[in-house]
Amino acid sequence: MRFSLSTWNINSVRLRIDLVAKFLESERPDVLCLQETKCPDDAFPLKRFKRLGYEHVALNGQKGYHGVAIISRLPFASTDVRIFCENLDSRHISVAFAAEHTSAPLVLHNFYVPAGGDIPDPELNPKFKHKLAFLDEMKSCEPLHPQGDARHILVGDLNVAPHEHDVWSHKQLLKVVSHTPIECEKLLAAQHQGGWLDVARERIALSDKIYTWWSYRAADWTIANRGRRLDHIWVSPALGPCVQDYQVTRDARGWERPSDHVPVTVTMEL
Repeated sequence: MRFSLSTWNINSVRLRIDLVAKFLESERPDVLCLQETKCPDDAFPLKRFKRLGYEHVALNGQKGYHGVAIISRLPFASTDVRIFCENLDSRHISVAFAAEHTSAPLVLHNFYVPAGGDIPDPELNPKFKHKLAFLDEMKSCEPLHPQGDARHILVGDLNVAPHEHDVWSHKQLLKVVSHTPIECEKLLAAQHQGGWLDVARERIALSDKIYTWWSYRAADWTIANRGRRLDHIWVSPALGPCVQDYQVTRDARGWERPSDHVPVTVTMEL
């Protein structure tokens, strides 16, 4: 069966619900994972998603900050939320799909990793210290280590651009949070420990630039094109041969009142 999944840091789901609807009406992924929803669960726009044909929603939200959601046309067999760093911030949610809906059991994790602030020094910046600890916990988290034929997907705004060409200038960003060597090492260690395949870099050469985020601070983001690849889709080895396509919806950065991130989509044949 064909299965498509998109991930998008929407930077307030209520503020940008029309943009989400525009994307869903155009692309019709089976599942949409959102980060930074900035919305408590009881205020999430469920009715709008149901009118769009997405009747199954798993939420882990909070007022004004963070928040993750999984919106699906397929029903969930179960949902789960994990706490990282003993912090109740809403940064993770996972769901499992039953075999009858995805040809075999499938587990999906949706993450919003801490951004880390502006100073890349854990001694001077508690936010950066939190980010590094969060990445360490991702590495050691047993549910993020799929074994054998287990079919798992991990997506989200991981807030690290780990490779040289995941940023507009490797040299100029080495001391900028999201591309410092320690962050890159820790994210790649978490990926390696879980045996995850980075879909983007499995399909696009490391020598090619890929961006999913462009700063609001740029006067004209299209001309400057100073992007970073902060949004990721990883799959367990069992799903590697199933991947058919990978797309970054770059145009969404130019929509009216956009998020600074754009949707990223994987298509698989399960």
